[in-house]
Amino acid sequence: MKNLKKIIILLNLFLLALLHAHAQVTLPAIFNSNMVLQRNREVAIWGKTDTKITVTVTTSWNDQFYETKSDKEGNWKIKVATPDAGGPYSIKISDGQDLVLENVLIGEVWVCSGQSNMEWRIQQLGSKLPQGLNDILLKSKNTSIRLFNIKNERGLTPKQDFDGKWEEANAVSVSNFSATGYYFGNLLYETLGVPIGLISSNWGGTRIQAWIDEEGLKSFDPTILEDKKKELKHNTSTSLFNAMINPMLGYEIHGVIWYQGESNRREPEIYDDLMVLMLERWRTLWGIGEFPFYYCQLAPYDYHDKLEPDLNSAFIREGQYLASKKIPNSGMVSLLDTGEENDIHPLNKIEAGKRLAYFALKETYGVEGIVCRGPEPEDMTINGSEVKLTFINDDGGLTNYGKGYKLFEIAGADKKFYPATAEYISKQRVLILSSPKVDKPVAVRYGFKDFVVGDLFNSYGIPAPSFRTDNWEEEN
Repeated sequence: MKNLKKIIILLNLFLLALLHAHAQVTLPAIFNSNMVLQRNREVAIWGKTDTKITVTVTTSWNDQFYETKSDKEGNWKIKVATPDAGGPYSIKISDGQDLVLENVLIGEVWVCSGQSNMEWRIQQLGSKLPQGLNDILLKSKNTSIRLFNIKNERGLTPKQDFDGKWEEANAVSVSNFSATGYYFGNLLYETLGVPIGLISSNWGGTRIQAWIDEEGLKSFDPTILEDKKKELKHNTSTSLFNAMINPMLGYEIHGVIWYQGESNRREPEIYDDLMVLMLERWRTLWGIGEFPFYYCQLAPYDYHDKLEPDLNSAFIREGQYLASKKIPNSGMVSLLDTGEENDIHPLNKIEAGKRLAYFALKETYGVEGIVCRGPEPEDMTINGSEVKLTFINDDGGLTNYGKGYKLFEIAGADKKFYPATAEYISKQRVLILSSPKVDKPVAVRYGFKDFVVGDLFNSYGIPAPSFRTDNWEEEN
């Protein structure tokens, strides 16, 4: 009997030793072959193994050897130094057994997030593209552009991993990737000539509250979290942050592009503050400073709202504009000229991606000679029945490309708006507005309706956003 017990104990020890000998480090999905690491940084790599195990990382670009020990839960993290752009490289990670990541590039990494207009894939654009869909996909093969699609997932508490993998750009991977994100990344690659990594984390029909962490929402308004006590949905507060952002916090990125807002259009009065909050929380939790944040203002669309027929989506566009003045290191793309009256998903994602890229190229990478910002009202003066407007970002002067200015309205003290004629005096760089129905104007609005087609640009073709000079709460 004693011998049998000894045999059992020895067998168990042998099995434990065998298991330990075959333990292998595991990594979150964001770390795998084909990935892109941000260049010229100290980038974090983390994972799990057995308890109190020595983990080593060796990077092929400099043959540097890094070492750490896992904690009592088996978690470990190492920071490695990345060079300037290049590759492909390999990374060997070992806890006694080797795990090798192959075909790793060093370059520029951006997150592409938001709701359906960011989620909208290349293949969904169909035959309305300026080029045929096949033509775009046949030209999309590029081993220097890598794509990571995060599978839709939600959670009531923060998750540590998600489902996705890095893939080289080709007809298959590009067709299933965010169209706005791809066009953004492709123009970065064409201009900078360095590897580009794009991480797509988005879900259609989602409110911004779902993308903000619990602590952040509690600081804003604890009642927002009441929906967490109910059924878990994709719009439940914090649910998408928990499942689709939290797992990659700490992964070194250069910046974020964002396209969202349709699902918040009934609460424009708080949207700008929620955007500010989201960025503050993301930047704090990511721990890499005030990374660039560029986003799309909603494109015009006729919502045909039967529940609230007087609701005007220009107010949510205004909220997005106000946020751009509050968020440091940010920029807003106007899409006032690319909306579709009967489609909330405008097919011209090329302009959305390109205009986001203009911001990154100009304001993040310092490319000279280009313009990324459109005209914005600077000053209004009233002289009798005339209103004079001056603008910032009116590079090269204002233009309507010969189509006339048709979206201006002016109102008197009665708050009734009437269409205004507009004349641009190029030498003075001033726009003069008037209407025979308004003797004493006090306020101006431009493009301030659900659906319009923008007609105010600077000479670089960058459109102005919709705007107003009043602060009246209701339309008349």
